[in-house]
Amino acid sequence: MKNIQFSIDINASKEKVWKTLWEDATFRDWANIIDEGMYLKGDLKEGNEIQFISSVNGYGVTSLVEKYSPNEFALFRHNADTQESGEQERENEWTGGTESYALTEKDGTTTLTVKTDIPLEQEETFNTRIPKALERLKTLAEKK
Repeated sequence: MKNIQFSIDINASKEKVWKTLWEDATFRDWANIIDEGMYLKGDLKEGNEIQFISSVNGYGVTSLVEKYSPNEFALFRHNADTQESGEQERENEWTGGTESYALTEKDGTTTLTVKTDIPLEQEETFNTRIPKALERLKTLAEKK
């Protein structure tokens, strides 16, 4: 696994950016760039397990919501790689990795920093897709 990090400045409040990150319709919109058909299953609360799943191929991860501070920070620990829309485990590609989203706001501009562990063989893909997804998130948050 390799940890990668990206940041983007968004001309919107932390609350607006947070809502755009995690509201179902907007999550599906920006996350679709990272993994086609991506959606979130479960309740975003600290200590809960959630699943990130692709509706296209049914692959995803089951993750523990390790830290969750609305409008500020979320940390997920990937506990199991899944298939069949989260119903069955598959080989561990993402298991043990973490993914975090941190927001800071200054003068009406929110900086979103995303840190994630990725499999080494997927580094090039995610170095391309994550910045595009964050640009889409920025567009969504700034127009809402």
